[in-house]
Amino acid sequence: MKCTRTLKNLSLIAFSAIAIPYAAAQENTTTQDTSAWYGGLNVGQSRAKIDDASITNRLLTEGASAMSINNNDRDTGFKIFGGYQFNKNFSIESGYFDLGKFGYSATTTPPGTLNGSITLRGLNIDAIGFLPFTENFSGFGRLGLNYSQAKDSFSGSGLAAVASSDPGKHDLNYKVGMGLQYRLTQALAMRAEVERYRVDDAIGNKGDIDLYSIGLVYRFGEKTQMHAAVYRPAAPAPIPEPTPEVVVVINQPPAPPPPIKVVFAADSMFDFNRADMRSDGKRFLDEFSANLKSASFDLISVTGHTDRIGSHDYNMKLSTRRAEAVKSYLVEVAGIPSNKIDAKGVDGVDPVTKPEECKGNKVTKALIACLQPDRRVEVEVTGTKK
Repeated sequence: MKCTRTLKNLSLIAFSAIAIPYAAAQENTTTQDTSAWYGGLNVGQSRAKIDDASITNRLLTEGASAMSINNNDRDTGFKIFGGYQFNKNFSIESGYFDLGKFGYSATTTPPGTLNGSITLRGLNIDAIGFLPFTENFSGFGRLGLNYSQAKDSFSGSGLAAVASSDPGKHDLNYKVGMGLQYRLTQALAMRAEVERYRVDDAIGNKGDIDLYSIGLVYRFGEKTQMHAAVYRPAAPAPIPEPTPEVVVVINQPPAPPPPIKVVFAADSMFDFNRADMRSDGKRFLDEFSANLKSASFDLISVTGHTDRIGSHDYNMKLSTRRAEAVKSYLVEVAGIPSNKIDAKGVDGVDPVTKPEECKGNKVTKALIACLQPDRRVEVEVTGTKK
């Protein structure tokens, strides 16, 4: 086994995790009392660094060389511990640990074998510093001492024969570690941590054993502060003062006036079966335009109508041309913007006369005269009077 530079880094990190929270706890003496005794158990995997170079050198001193070396460098380890939590940042902890058994098997030239194993267990005492991240979750680092018992066992054949097969040794070394802790309940918490134990074997070698473990921690005698209940008679409910009645009057906006509709007889504005405007029709539109000067309007709708005589297509074209003629005059002469006038033709779909008033479908002078009210141009203005 041998020591690596990782040990120095791990030691510095663990010492910082202990020292910084402890200093903060000394400055803040008004924090909540979290002191308590606790105990726990961790189980995990232990890992050793077996020094194959030292084994090879030992064989060379005996006049042999190693052909192959097989290592058993992992085992199951555990620890049982107890401690006292002084505050939320600092505790002292001690316990018993068993790091498991490790070993190697080497074959040699000239033919022979060398087998070695070591078991490690002992006692420890650590100072632990906690760094709370939240109320229930914290990180921690540890720095302490371990008093370990190393029991070695060796066997060999050929030039690798051993004189002492079962040496043992007790020694005091340091240990470091870090981990995370999450409190499941007020009394029970879970830990996950990694620790490095500095150990000696029984033949003068030093090295490190790493223990990766998880476990549970139980706090004894949780302190619960009880507050005496003080009876105070309930104050009488205040008598509400009468709320004055508030009458809200909402001024409703006046209803918009109905649209202004003017109906011009088509026969008075256009010759029969024609869409060019007569002089009388222009005079009617001049009077209509003059009245618009005293009104504020949004849209003028011009709708041309025909009677039922004639085909649908012909009447649609005629009624549309008459509506467009009225629109053009209002734009060119009265100066009304084109986008404020909508012109369309609707054939004879909306007659003024009733079927019983003008009977028959044969085109006669009497039927043409009877259907005269249906031939019209309606101008509807949507707006208000100024």
